[in-house]
Amino acid sequence: MKADIRVALVGNPNTGKSTLFNALTGLNQKIGNFPGVTVDKKIGYSQLPDGRQAEIIDLPGTYSLYPKSKDESIVFSVLAEKNTELTPDLVVVIIDATNLKRNLLLYTQVADLKIPVIIALNMMDQAKKAKIEIDVELLSQRLGVPIVPVSARKLEGIEQLKNIISYANKFALQQDSIDVKAIAPQIIASISSEFKTDNPYFALQLAHQHETLKFLTPAQSDRIEELEKEHSFHSQKAQASETIARYNYINDVLYDTVHTPVTAHDESVSNKIDKVLTHRVFGFIIFMSVLLFMFQSIFAWSAYPMSLIEDLFVWIEGGLRHVLPGGPLADLLIDGVVAGLSGVMVFIPQIAILFAFISILEDTGYMSRVTFMMDKIMRKVGLNGKSVVPLIGGFACAVPSIMSTRTIENWKDRMITIMVTPLVACSARLPVYTLLISLVVPHKNVWWIFNLQGLALTGMYVLSLLSAVIVAYVMKFVLKARERGYFIMELPVYRMPRWNNVLFSMYERSKTFVLQAGKVIIAVSVILWVLSSYGPGDRFKKIEQTYSQPQYTKTMTPDSLARVISTEKLENSYAGVLGHTIEPVIKPLGFDWKIGIALITSFAAREVFVGTMATIYSVEGDADKIDSVQDKMRNAKNPNTGGPVFTLGVAFSLMMFYAFAMQCASTVAVVYRETKDWRWPAAQFAYMTVLAYGAAFLAYHLLK
Repeated sequence: MKADIRVALVGNPNTGKSTLFNALTGLNQKIGNFPGVTVDKKIGYSQLPDGRQAEIIDLPGTYSLYPKSKDESIVFSVLAEKNTELTPDLVVVIIDATNLKRNLLLYTQVADLKIPVIIALNMMDQAKKAKIEIDVELLSQRLGVPIVPVSARKLEGIEQLKNIISYANKFALQQDSIDVKAIAPQIIASISSEFKTDNPYFALQLAHQHETLKFLTPAQSDRIEELEKEHSFHSQKAQASETIARYNYINDVLYDTVHTPVTAHDESVSNKIDKVLTHRVFGFIIFMSVLLFMFQSIFAWSAYPMSLIEDLFVWIEGGLRHVLPGGPLADLLIDGVVAGLSGVMVFIPQIAILFAFISILEDTGYMSRVTFMMDKIMRKVGLNGKSVVPLIGGFACAVPSIMSTRTIENWKDRMITIMVTPLVACSARLPVYTLLISLVVPHKNVWWIFNLQGLALTGMYVLSLLSAVIVAYVMKFVLKARERGYFIMELPVYRMPRWNNVLFSMYERSKTFVLQAGKVIIAVSVILWVLSSYGPGDRFKKIEQTYSQPQYTKTMTPDSLARVISTEKLENSYAGVLGHTIEPVIKPLGFDWKIGIALITSFAAREVFVGTMATIYSVEGDADKIDSVQDKMRNAKNPNTGGPVFTLGVAFSLMMFYAFAMQCASTVAVVYRETKDWRWPAAQFAYMTVLAYGAAFLAYHLLK
């Protein structure tokens, strides 16, 4: 879609930038990634009053052009790099009208890059409520830029902003804010000369950020490094001098343009609420209560829609079996593609509900308080205050939880959170745990209150959290990052959530999961179907010939015969061959070739283990009926010892393996999507497999 003008939205976090973006573009937007990084790129299109179309780029929120995270480094790169598909013709700086002094720091930096600028003075309704008087016309004259008062949440001033964009200057006319050359005259002169730029602030930013800028070649970056050493340039000192100079300028501008009532003795409503919600004791109790409600809701509210989705796909599969002629293509479509698609779609309710909660907590301002409270505790083990929500969400599903790590600015903290979140016991592990615990743990109470099976299940969940914390602590020393993990966060005032944003967040995250991770899941499902449905040579033909003889056809019911044939075919399929192949490797864990097949087939999703066991042991009745699976597995005999296959050692060995192993294609897919590098999911798969093997080995040999 070719636009007539490209507009970049820039602003501090919590200034309503995303709300303004949605107001300008509506649903006419798309989300991708900035070239070479995993940061979300939101681009939308807006129809201007003069008939032209504007392309709107929503840049990540930042407090200044000096980045603390990869998100923030994108802002200067987009604004500074010329003649690319993202280079803006115009910048709209969104400023919170209730906090002009802090917000104007970023404005002055952007303005000094000499790109045409408009200021959108947002939250004017809040400023009026706080009795803050702003002389917009005088402020506009002082800065030399158009200023449009808006209230993005109420859609006030949006049309006026579109009008100003339509008639915006093509050349920068804003006033100079500070004497940039005075900050570091020698390095600025040298870089300006060598890089042919007449913008001193651009030259100064090159000195600060040359190591992370994609548009500089390694040779150019090295040359800037040489100039820094030659002129004894100290980046932090220069930043401090610049910040002081800018705030002096801002104070002069605001002196007679903004009048704030004296309310030093009046405590704001937000501060009063914070006394309770961030209390050192009650704050954590309230937070745990919120998480408990969220955790229960994800399970309870998603159960019915997930059941409907499953029933829908069962109906589709049944309908296709009646319509399509039997054969390999029909089986591939039904058992491979449709079954794989159902595995994607069934996660949508959990993803939508989790992101609805996250969006509500962020919109109200409570999420900032949670990360503030938890940061000190989480940082000791190598995580971040913002790691709390993904880890808790992992109890439902690792996929949306990993997607929610985008709120973590620090690269190292985010990567550690992504790498350990799959260790948290997700809902897919629950059927595996309950099945195996019911086989070997007695159903009786201890101390008249606690059920042994319930305690065993609780222990598996506690183990998952402890393992995530321990692995995070180890990775704290393994992963290296240049940037320091500073935790700086503004606590916004409490507000009502914007329900249209909540719904849009649910829609976008669900769509992203289906379109991105779904491709990989369906592909893996098709591969697993092929491995289970075909075998080498003429093995399947010989099986059919064997069971077509009278001693089988006359003594067995058609259903029983069909189940026996399917079991024989499974053993002789490529999956069965793989099971026999890996048996020597998994035998030290107490596993036989049949369990080996389950390990292979349940890679796509852990809960496939139950269905695989049902097929392998030729369960009577519905393969999804847990009781029948339990009976067959309980009665299964080890041909070598004559005893039961699933002993206490084998059952707990299996639970340990499923607790740690990365057996979830959707998680692998989403980790790749979030990191854009196959090495991360590969490393995650490797370390989790080693952990799974080691834990299963110990469990088997201690309990056998």
